[in-house]
Amino acid sequence: MDSADPAGWGKEQGDARHRSGGALDFRLRGNDGEMPFAMVAGEASGDLLGATLMDGLLARWPRTTAHGIGGPRMIERGFEAWWPAETLALHGYAEALVRYRELVGIRARLRERLIASPPRAFIGIDAPDFNLDLEGALKARGIRTVHYVCPSIWAWRADRVHKIKASCDRVLCLFPFEPPLLEKHGIAATYVGHPLANAIPLDPDKSAARAALGLPGDAEVVAILPGSRGSEVKHLAERFFRAALQLAQLRSGVHFVVPAVPSMKARIEAAARAAGLQRHLTIVTGQSHTVLAACDVALVASGTATLEAALFKRPMVIAYSVHWFSWVLMRPRKLQPWVGLPNILAGDFVVPELLQQDAKPERLVRALLDWLAAPDRMAAVQEEFRALHLQLRRDTAKLATDAIEETIRQD
Repeated sequence: MDSADPAGWGKEQGDARHRSGGALDFRLRGNDGEMPFAMVAGEASGDLLGATLMDGLLARWPRTTAHGIGGPRMIERGFEAWWPAETLALHGYAEALVRYRELVGIRARLRERLIASPPRAFIGIDAPDFNLDLEGALKARGIRTVHYVCPSIWAWRADRVHKIKASCDRVLCLFPFEPPLLEKHGIAATYVGHPLANAIPLDPDKSAARAALGLPGDAEVVAILPGSRGSEVKHLAERFFRAALQLAQLRSGVHFVVPAVPSMKARIEAAARAAGLQRHLTIVTGQSHTVLAACDVALVASGTATLEAALFKRPMVIAYSVHWFSWVLMRPRKLQPWVGLPNILAGDFVVPELLQQDAKPERLVRALLDWLAAPDRMAAVQEEFRALHLQLRRDTAKLATDAIEETIRQD
């Protein structure tokens, strides 16, 4: 799996560190030279961020190379994935404990490879439990480290700010309130916006989306997004479908549509059958953005999908459930009353959240009915989501690349 060291780059960087007392000499590579970066991105959301960043790096330095852990979008841009992004897909503390030895082993092998052949900078994309320790080890060896996506110290584990400061030369932030919080602790941070705000249209075309999916144009459509990980589907899919069945019995003509990642489609279909929901249900492979554009309201597992639903201006019900042991560990660390990104960004419960024992089908269906029965309330939250969309829309690829160049020029 080891790749060749281009033109003695590792030795040249090692000599530069020796000359500069540990720092890397930016003059070794100009705009016409090869610019090697290392990245670690986990899951589909990290792959999207990594792909956007690759676009910016390639525009700035056409001979950019990058390797590490990444997904298909990054690979399309020339990224060399030593491990696939889904390697880091975890659902709560229980799964992390089960896979602890495996992940520690991968991180150790990756660390040694990068120390042996240092990149121009290491960019850890989200996955803070994996990336911060790796960044700390690389930074100690004189490799510049950038963490992309501020760990949610404003929501969980505020003490992590000290580890961020020790591990990262700079943090690239998706949300505008994060840089002031980090800078207060002496951490260099840059707001770069959220790439989803550029990828999603400001005014989605509901009719076109329904036509593309073969959905009735005049029906009430509810999108069901039970997550992309196996453990999420296990904990959420059947209760989501049981809620949908109850809603269909209370509100005739409603149609349900589910975007399933390919690896989870069979499990989602089985969960729908187990819940007795076969009629008025469309399950498609992928196409989550088309599904969100087509729906009137969404039932969504907490995570990036809640932000996507907000950017599509869709009222939603957020739900989540994890293994009981993970919940026991997570709950005391919660620093604010919200877990869904739309509510966190608004600083209020603009959409309902039903977590753990509250995520019962009866409560889920009641929350969905509350939206469908209140068109004025739906219109008001759609306007709030439009303002959020405008706030998050930035030239993310350029801003992130500018910040990375500033960071490595400090050597």
